[in-house]
Amino acid sequence: MIALDRASVRFGARTVLHEVSLAVHAGERIALVGSNGCGKTTLLRLLHGQLAEHLGGGVRRLPQGREPRQAMLFQRPFLLRLSVRHNVELALWLAGVPRAGRRERALAALARVGLQGEAQRPARVLSGGQQQRVALARAWAVQPQLLFLDEPTASLDPHAKHDIEALITEFAAEGVTVVMSSHNLGQVKRLASRVIYLEQGRLVVDRPTASFFHDPLPHEAAQFLQGELP
Repeated sequence: MIALDRASVRFGARTVLHEVSLAVHAGERIALVGSNGCGKTTLLRLLHGQLAEHLGGGVRRLPQGREPRQAMLFQRPFLLRLSVRHNVELALWLAGVPRAGRRERALAALARVGLQGEAQRPARVLSGGQQQRVALARAWAVQPQLLFLDEPTASLDPHAKHDIEALITEFAAEGVTVVMSSHNLGQVKRLASRVIYLEQGRLVVDRPTASFFHDPLPHEAAQFLQGELP
């Protein structure tokens, strides 16, 4: 779906990703892990198609017309001062969905995440967990084949985290390819089929989840797992 070939990202004189090479294949559930500032969010944004002006190296994508539909959720969802339904409809408008079909698709997406009863409420008065579910509904409404998630359950209570994880699992089971960042290693074990460990902008480990947690690792990654970060 997407491949990076020795891709680097620079902001001025600072290099935040160093010659990263990887490929994202259909149906994978990839977790990006590492300490704060290691480059997880930058890598997500690069894969999503942002940061081209800061890029060195190559990004290979499918030809135009065959590119996967994509959506990205940020750590804190950005919701406009509109109703929940209109926040979802806005994404459909941007995706080019005809006006006649937007309301029905928006309501179906909200039902998918259990928020059909909140469709007319102002989106910004919802709880943090509900707002993240609105963001997931907005992403699901455009029927993405590739979903990027940046710390999707950060700052949520355990019940809300469980709800979001369940939705991500369901989306993946429906064939959506997922690339997410997370500091929650238990969550990584539950959701990911592949783990990529980053250290200071460099890709250090790229393994199936079982291998990452049970086989010997390079020193930096082993320290990270043990909670002994420098």
